[in-house]
Amino acid sequence: MPLAIQIKAFGGPEELQLAEVEVGEPGPGEVRLRHHASGLNYIDVYQRTGLYPNALPLTLGMEGAGVIEAVGTGVLHLAVGDRAAYAANPPGSYSEVRVMPAKNVVRLPDAIDFDTAAAMMLKGLTAQYLLKKTLPVEGLEQGDFVLFHAAAGGVGLIACQWARALGLQLIGTAGSAAKCQLALDHGAVHAIDYSRQDFVAEVKRITGGRGVKVVYDSVGKDTFDKSLECLRPFGLMASFGNASGPVPPFAPGALGPKGSLYLTRQTLFTHIATREATQAMADDLFAMVGSGEVKIRIDQRYPLAQAAQAHRDLEGRKTTGSTVLEI
Repeated sequence: MPLAIQIKAFGGPEELQLAEVEVGEPGPGEVRLRHHASGLNYIDVYQRTGLYPNALPLTLGMEGAGVIEAVGTGVLHLAVGDRAAYAANPPGSYSEVRVMPAKNVVRLPDAIDFDTAAAMMLKGLTAQYLLKKTLPVEGLEQGDFVLFHAAAGGVGLIACQWARALGLQLIGTAGSAAKCQLALDHGAVHAIDYSRQDFVAEVKRITGGRGVKVVYDSVGKDTFDKSLECLRPFGLMASFGNASGPVPPFAPGALGPKGSLYLTRQTLFTHIATREATQAMADDLFAMVGSGEVKIRIDQRYPLAQAAQAHRDLEGRKTTGSTVLEI
């Protein structure tokens, strides 16, 4: 029987166990895919701990790449033998084989290998919707400053490169001098080490006191309040993660005195709710990677059976760039 990493209870990395699973035939609108690699993301931690609850037992993993083994009725954009990749709900990519909805699965260009695809789908599509769709009311133009937290992570390094290609001046934050240098090497115009610098003061200095048009924040609790201080009037606070924990309840009235600010909580799965939207966003990502303007950096690889260690390293902030589980 195929193997998968499952949890039977919410908790720490020790809950991740290798198990045999039954995999049947795809139903209408579904495909069966044999993985070559699976991506690791912080949302996997939220699901493991129960912050984002799912039914148990649960196979984790939101992005992967492999080969289509079977196609259900009504699936017209994929065929048996196709190389394919996805970022998708429900979870299940920490597995050798899975049956899943086909709408978020796309054919993989020959020039992109399985590891790269597994490392980039969720993170790359996230960077795409942030920089292309999650925009301040005044829009973004070449030369505009944006602030991006966790700039040396998987999403961050893609965003640094994509922002450079768009002509934006991305100010990145990270937790060490080495991670700041990594962000700079990938296109950030400035990098702030929040472990020893006040990022609000640095943002104000860099922007001549004006602030940025938008903050992209996946850190959550530890950065939320100070991120608001970095925004210029009518700026946008775009929250898309909770790596440090969820943001406490917030009074919308506070946004007025700070400059009539906008606040949004984004999730990828709203943006890829249809097959057409998924394909359009994936085409944009594939074009950026194919052009060389965005390179996918894989800094960590683990065998599937070592998923628990991968989670420990991710939560311990020991990782940079993207991480893949090899299957």
